[in-house]
Amino acid sequence: MRYLAAAFELNKLSPITIQKDFSSPDHAIVIEGHGISSLSAKFIFEHSPAALHSQDFYKHIFPKKLALNAGTFTNQSGTLSFPDVNILQTAEQLQISCACSEEEKRLCEHQSHVLLAILKNDDLRIFFDEKLRFKRLKSFAAEFGLQTETDLERFFEIGYQQRKVLITPRSPGLLPANKAGLNNLQIQLGLEINLSPPPWPDEEKITGLVLKQHKYYKNLLVELFDAQITKEKKIKNPLSFLSPRDLIWQSEDKKELKFYTGITAFQNALDPARSQHDINALLAIIENPLSYHVYYHDSAVSENLTAASLVPVTLRNLSNNIIVRVSRKDQFYEISLIIRIEEREYDLRELDLKFTYFLRLDNELFLVDNLHLLSLIDLLKKKSDNLLVHASQYKEFKRQLLERLEYSIPIDYQYIKPATHLQLEQYEAEHSLEKIIYLSDFGSQVMIIPVMRYGEAEISIRSGRQVYQLDSKGNEFMIYRDTHEEIAFTSLLIRQHPFFEEQLTNGLQYFYLHKKRFLEEEWFLNAFEEWEGNDITIHGFSELTGNKLNPNKAKITIQVISGINWFNTVINVRFGKKKASLKNVYRAIRNKTKFVRLDDGSQGILPAEWLEKFTNYFNAGEIVDEETLQTPKSNFSAIEKYYDEKLWSEEVKNEINLYRKKVGDFDQITSVQIPKDLNATLRPYQKRGLDWMNFLDEFNFGGCLADDMGLGKSLQIIAFILSQREKVKNNVNLLIVPTSLVFNWQAEVSKFAPSLRIKTFYGADRKKRSDDWAAYEIILTTYGTLLTDISLLKNYEFNYIFLDESQNIKNPESQRYKAARTLTSRNKITITGTPIENNTFDLYGQLSFACPGLLGTKQYFRDIYSSPIDRFNDTRRARELQHIIKPFIMRRTKQEVAEELPDKTEMVLYCTMKEEQQKIYDAYEKEFREYISASDNEELKKNPMNVLKGLTTLRQICDSPLLLSDRKLTAYSSAKIDTLIEQIENKRADHKILVFSQFVGMLDLIKKELIDREIKFSYLTGTTTKREGVINEFQNNPEIRVFLISLKAGGTGLNLTAADYVYLVDPWWNPAVENQAIDRCHRIGQDKHIVAIRLICEGTVEEKILKLQESKKGLMNELVKTDGSFVKSFSKDELLRVLG
Repeated sequence: MRYLAAAFELNKLSPITIQKDFSSPDHAIVIEGHGISSLSAKFIFEHSPAALHSQDFYKHIFPKKLALNAGTFTNQSGTLSFPDVNILQTAEQLQISCACSEEEKRLCEHQSHVLLAILKNDDLRIFFDEKLRFKRLKSFAAEFGLQTETDLERFFEIGYQQRKVLITPRSPGLLPANKAGLNNLQIQLGLEINLSPPPWPDEEKITGLVLKQHKYYKNLLVELFDAQITKEKKIKNPLSFLSPRDLIWQSEDKKELKFYTGITAFQNALDPARSQHDINALLAIIENPLSYHVYYHDSAVSENLTAASLVPVTLRNLSNNIIVRVSRKDQFYEISLIIRIEEREYDLRELDLKFTYFLRLDNELFLVDNLHLLSLIDLLKKKSDNLLVHASQYKEFKRQLLERLEYSIPIDYQYIKPATHLQLEQYEAEHSLEKIIYLSDFGSQVMIIPVMRYGEAEISIRSGRQVYQLDSKGNEFMIYRDTHEEIAFTSLLIRQHPFFEEQLTNGLQYFYLHKKRFLEEEWFLNAFEEWEGNDITIHGFSELTGNKLNPNKAKITIQVISGINWFNTVINVRFGKKKASLKNVYRAIRNKTKFVRLDDGSQGILPAEWLEKFTNYFNAGEIVDEETLQTPKSNFSAIEKYYDEKLWSEEVKNEINLYRKKVGDFDQITSVQIPKDLNATLRPYQKRGLDWMNFLDEFNFGGCLADDMGLGKSLQIIAFILSQREKVKNNVNLLIVPTSLVFNWQAEVSKFAPSLRIKTFYGADRKKRSDDWAAYEIILTTYGTLLTDISLLKNYEFNYIFLDESQNIKNPESQRYKAARTLTSRNKITITGTPIENNTFDLYGQLSFACPGLLGTKQYFRDIYSSPIDRFNDTRRARELQHIIKPFIMRRTKQEVAEELPDKTEMVLYCTMKEEQQKIYDAYEKEFREYISASDNEELKKNPMNVLKGLTTLRQICDSPLLLSDRKLTAYSSAKIDTLIEQIENKRADHKILVFSQFVGMLDLIKKELIDREIKFSYLTGTTTKREGVINEFQNNPEIRVFLISLKAGGTGLNLTAADYVYLVDPWWNPAVENQAIDRCHRIGQDKHIVAIRLICEGTVEEKILKLQESKKGLMNELVKTDGSFVKSFSKDELLRVLG
């Protein structure tokens, strides 16, 4: 595995190296050779982002999981998003990974805070620092007499509870036998000896709670005291006052903490104004969880708190036992307060208001926990009588005061009678009961208002308000509220969050929850689901400030059905009534977020378990519309792997079973008949290639024919196209090739299948129309024409599309690739001798064209396969990729089929000159033709050197116009050099190459191109002095892949068996000279198949030379010593034919 590494030295430690692990999808850092104990805060700050949060931010770090040398940490402050940070410490390295998007080779801010927390908190550090751990264990082991043991972890284990380290014996039976341990055992066994004398009766103490009124401000004060009591249980002076703040730290009981906190609210308080905060404090005080004695101070006895001034009292809460009663009294309405205590009703005038908040009855103080009610009591106490409102003003009084008070205070309208049987029947027939929850912003809180709708009236279930309606005659009547439904409604809410139960006694008409807690998906999604399941209507969720979430859980349905060449996965993702488009789900997955944008602007939350599922779905398939994902049938294994079988249609099940059987038995492909119109004999491996393509065709699978150069890929393709005649009606196939290979393919088709109807769609004079293409079986075009005429080509549906030299589309970002992907056909085959030129990613572009979807998305392929394989030599991923592509790539090397090959294969590679080179050639060829035409046979035989010079000039132009050094040329291009360099770059990784030219100047031009590309080579011409050293360098140095040799220098005496490819840059009349060059590597001791390639410029004298070689085989085989001898053998007519 390789890493990008940067080394840093710290103090006198050995160098600490931070390494970024690119094999991990997270931000993974590896610190080699060091653990936590080697690090310091200085080191962390030096290798962290420039701007960390406040330096005490680490205090909020909390372990979700913690074990020796491993842990998962998060942040509990809640102020920002904090991904999980995982730490794993081994003897060799410290690994820290974080799910954030940091890309730099440094610690991210989350990793830095976690490391700082571990360094600064010994209760965390102990899990990673062996010395600290041993020190703690040794101290703890001393209690058990094991402090001298060296392996203490054998006896004790370390845990983490309530933010503290917990050390416990591994054996439950291990006991501490020290002094404290023995004393504890004596107590447990009842063997302790109590040496303390019993307390004297007059030394007994009590703790008391006293309520008093401030001497000047008259507001309530509350004190705690200790005092001795006599045998008669009377309090003795002096009273010793206690601080409730100190007592808070001595208790962990929730009610006790609230009790002490409540008392602090009434110490040294000077503000006489009432507040809800004070009421809440008093509610906690009257709970009195420790059952302290309660007194009030009688200032008439003493202004100071003394034993004599304390009056025993009982504290109670009136809760909803105060009712506002409205009665009709002549022409008035009378408003009074009725207090119900133990089934008896008291008029307010019978009770005293004591200490601002309490009504006193004998020795009991009753807390009034409603601010509105306390104000009404003040008003009535001042009036000294009940309130009277004249009937003419009562309606407005009721609307503005009573109806508003009714939300928090029960009001008994005595003049309104309960509904009669007839009124109730009429009401129930016209109205139904409805449960509603209103949500509203309340500062940083969310207000949750539970409401029951009775007809047109909406009543908060936390209020005492009654329901009043009018009958058909306009008479008002009262409806009793549905207590059973309201209690069930309330019970449902308080079960959903512990805070709600605590809020039951606060007298509010609503529950509330901090917005952050409310919007925690683990809570509100479950709450909303339960609310809707109980027919509760929710209003106001989308109006909460800053909230864009959809309140519904995701409902996801999936069905896999069969298409023509695809499996169509219909995916329906709904959040309540809103449907999420697949494109928006994909965007969420691509951005590694669970939030999916919906069409109303809200965001649905994908369940965590679906994130990985959707990642796999999108990596294997392609989105075609709002709910359909297409997975190619060639990638049927992805359907098996990622989709549960119960989601498959019956047709899909049958197809996958068939594919599994056929592709699993890949080595037993059915043999097909060789087309009768093929003018060639297929070698056994070529026949297997034809069988393989027909096998793929049976299932409409595409593929990549990737045989080595020289193994006859074009012949196999031609045979396959012929075989399609018997299988399809529309056998129009598009063949896209590099410009330099157009003529080669024309020649190959003409040679091996002259019956194939071929149309060349290339060149300036091509007709840009497709109405006659149906009459042809091959439409031959180039990659350049593909880009130029893509609008025409993409609208024609072909049988097959074949891409020769398909490495031309290896880059998915290239225009060639994008254009090729828009073409339409029944199937596709890519053809290449070098499927991988630079790295594994070269496969993606070619196979994603031939077998769309087979390798997943571009990013998925890079992350899962190409990067691990190329960067880290990941053999597991390589084997996995090989398993996926095996059925779809047919590649045979020359070594694999050596027994089926002749010793050497000779090929012609046609090169097409560009415009400027063609113009130079045409001008010289015209001049030379005019000379031949003006001369007779006799004159030509007398002056063969003129003929030879003219032919040589044309050959040089075919090589490169720059070889005409005695001419002034401004334009330069060489089709042969372009083609040759492309061939060398494709072959040099696996082969050694000989390049022969008759012209040293051409070798020099080639040499310049090799130097520019940093391709190492050897060079041999007639002027080379250290001939043997140059030859040995090429033979034995693996870095030198190319040997440039002049024909004269390399004609004899060379043994170059290291090479297996020979390029003849400029062939000549005499094949004997060429054969001598080829034989430089085709020698005894050669164990490789030899491929000899002639570079020929089409439509030039070179092409005619080849044809003349064939027609004059007898002459060519004779021993001829000079080129002039060849020229003499040609007549004027033959020379004119050579010139075209």
